[in-house]
Amino acid sequence: MPASPSTARAINDRLALRLLQQEGPLTAGQLKQLTGLSRPTVADLVERLTVAGLVAVVGESGEQRRGPNARVYGIVADQAHLAALDVRTEGVSVVVSDLLGEVLAEASVPIGGDTGTGPAVERAVALVEQVAKEADAVREPPRGPVPGRGRLHTVGIGAPGLIDPATGELRDSSGLPAWHRRLVAALQDRLPARVLVENETNLAALAEQRDGAARERDTFVLLWLGHGAGAAVILDGRLRRGASGGTGEIGFLPVPGTSGLPSATDCEGGFHSLAGAMAVAALAAECEVVAEAAPYEPHAAALVRRAVATADAPHSGRFLDALADRLAIGAASVIAVLDPGCVVLGGEIGQAGGDVLAERVSARLVRMSPLPTEVRASALGGGAVLRGALLMARDEAQEELFAPAAPTHSRRLGAAPPDPRPA
Repeated sequence: MPASPSTARAINDRLALRLLQQEGPLTAGQLKQLTGLSRPTVADLVERLTVAGLVAVVGESGEQRRGPNARVYGIVADQAHLAALDVRTEGVSVVVSDLLGEVLAEASVPIGGDTGTGPAVERAVALVEQVAKEADAVREPPRGPVPGRGRLHTVGIGAPGLIDPATGELRDSSGLPAWHRRLVAALQDRLPARVLVENETNLAALAEQRDGAARERDTFVLLWLGHGAGAAVILDGRLRRGASGGTGEIGFLPVPGTSGLPSATDCEGGFHSLAGAMAVAALAAECEVVAEAAPYEPHAAALVRRAVATADAPHSGRFLDALADRLAIGAASVIAVLDPGCVVLGGEIGQAGGDVLAERVSARLVRMSPLPTEVRASALGGGAVLRGALLMARDEAQEELFAPAAPTHSRRLGAAPPDPRPA
């Protein structure tokens, strides 16, 4: 059944806007070439999007002739503002960007373990409000064709813990501070914006796939190596959550080389005991590797970075070899079940290890697994969570702003994107 005229217009508008987002400013002629639409159709959609305040003339193409085709159109970046939060056990980081992802303001605040739930929530919400104000994302909505332009539209949150696949909410976890779950509701109450929450490792995988080490890979596993150990699984372009949202809880994976077995409430004895930050720091101490701790970075990452810089020294080489042995155990278990073809060593520790650590892990996997697997170092490290949260917020905002009349589609992270073909 052919699409109705209104649906066809919405689909074409969405296609043009996404091309402008991906390619940057374009002329009407370039839009015609990239979309395959007719010249009158492109002229109509450009006029619609301009009247709606979604695109504007940003220059001229330099062509000799004058007219509509010589004008260069770009997305109005301040159509909406977005916020992203990286929520850790020890604090919160916030960035606010425009609709195209340009960061306008950012800040972090520590939240100690002795901070009460109420004060912790208030400190985090106040930080978001402060950063939004610095980015001019709390202005009064102006009169005009696009009420509310420039206001905070969507907030994306990356947090530890499991996301309930049925509700999309952060599940209770005895190992996480109570203020994590309270924060989502507090932001919804205080901010005139949509608030989304996602597991931090899943967001890191989204960022690595879009902008990092897993570009152009539709199947891979991100092995998150930060304060704890986790994984995100992308198969055939889709994030896999599992029946309870627990896919990737690799910290609980029973492995050799630990003093016991993990339990339902404690990952001690699992892969976490080999690859978590405390375990990596203890291994470095055994190998006599020392380094200065860096702000907002696990000390273990600084130790790995130091070892990589002095990899030819016996103690550094011994440490990196032992760490690669440990990481290969967890990676080989995942590979045997999923055969992802690519493993990204993510998080601050994965980024600190770089190609030196990735090559060591790869060499061990060749001996341990019959399945060919490429091992890559994270390109984004700990910053991948904020980047992923910003991408999630941008996708959600654009889904609404770019084609409000188009048929609805799933907006879950990892869901298949709408068909981009012109109607």
